[in-house]
Amino acid sequence: MAGFAVLPALAQTPVRVLMLGDSITAGYGLPPGQGLVPRLQAALEASGRQVRLIDAGVSGDTTAGGLARIDWSLAENPQAAVVALGGNDGLRGLPPANSRANLAGILDRLAARNIPVLLAGMLAPPNLGADYGREFASIYTTLAAERPGIILYPFLLEGVAGDVTLNQPDGIHPNPAGVAEMVRRMLPVTQTLLDRIRS
Repeated sequence: MAGFAVLPALAQTPVRVLMLGDSITAGYGLPPGQGLVPRLQAALEASGRQVRLIDAGVSGDTTAGGLARIDWSLAENPQAAVVALGGNDGLRGLPPANSRANLAGILDRLAARNIPVLLAGMLAPPNLGADYGREFASIYTTLAAERPGIILYPFLLEGVAGDVTLNQPDGIHPNPAGVAEMVRRMLPVTQTLLDRIRS
């Protein structure tokens, strides 16, 4: 009888999803439990998904930092990954070619493990000029086009960026209402990512 009691627990083992990002992922400036990772996990669970989102967000991190720590970020053997880096590259005006190479390196590491990926894009601040903005935005579309298996979410802060009611006073990081809007928009595409996990 004991053996039968174990079966339901095994069936409900949560799938592990790595969320590799910066302060947006880490929930900068928000109370515990109010950041993107815990609230997206709660939304996924409410939709019937058994999932554990692994918070690999580091405030201030760039794509270079993400590449440097991707290997130890994989220590928990995630079954899928959300890559949400690049915002700090844009804020610092770093060369888009370098950011693209770093993200490509991260995606290659994940592909080597057959981990399905949701790539969340970012936009550069408008003060850096239209040419820089176009080149920066093309990082994500180009990488996704080169890797057909990747799910592209074009802009992590879609519907939130620039709205003073959805951001903290710094105008960069979402407040709780902003996180709620991010979760609402990201939920369907994250469910698509979960559907790609191999059983």
